[in-house]
Amino acid sequence: MSISSLTSMGALMVAAGLTVGTAALAASPTPAAPAPAPGSDRITNPVAEFAGIDKITGRIITFDVYIDETVQFGALQVTPRVCYSRPQNEEPKTDSFVEVDEITLDRKIRRIFTGWMFAESPGLNAVEHAVYDVWLKACKQKSDVPAPDSAKTDAAKPDTAQPNATAAPAAAEPEATEPPTTSTN
Repeated sequence: MSISSLTSMGALMVAAGLTVGTAALAASPTPAAPAPAPGSDRITNPVAEFAGIDKITGRIITFDVYIDETVQFGALQVTPRVCYSRPQNEEPKTDSFVEVDEITLDRKIRRIFTGWMFAESPGLNAVEHAVYDVWLKACKQKSDVPAPDSAKTDAAKPDTAQPNATAAPAAAEPEATEPPTTSTN
């Protein structure tokens, strides 16, 4: 056999394989409905749930943060900008755009993370700090933590319903600042 006949036989075999592959593809059933466009069914949530670990004490803490509000975790300030999730009947996909700042020892604020965090892949874009790690756990519609707007309106209201509640901490505060020599025998 010559090289040209081997080459033409190879070309015929490739052509035959493509024809069989194309026929098999044409015979395969087509999906009934096209796949939904990415991001079409996402749910915008007002609360992002984070988990953080203090590597010194080994304590893991879960905390909720409202969108565009800042919560301090140790020396870190965590601010979620958006938090998206999918409906219950779809594959889980929870992500949040987050900014994390560090308060340095000289009291300056330094941005150490800006980007997307993914709850299904916490190690992908978690904040890894020398002392603290923070990662996204979930996005939620409600939280047990009062919303920042209601906290501001509660502080603005006069506290006439509980006059004794405000008097007790004020009385306890000076005792805590007294020197220890007055509290001993």
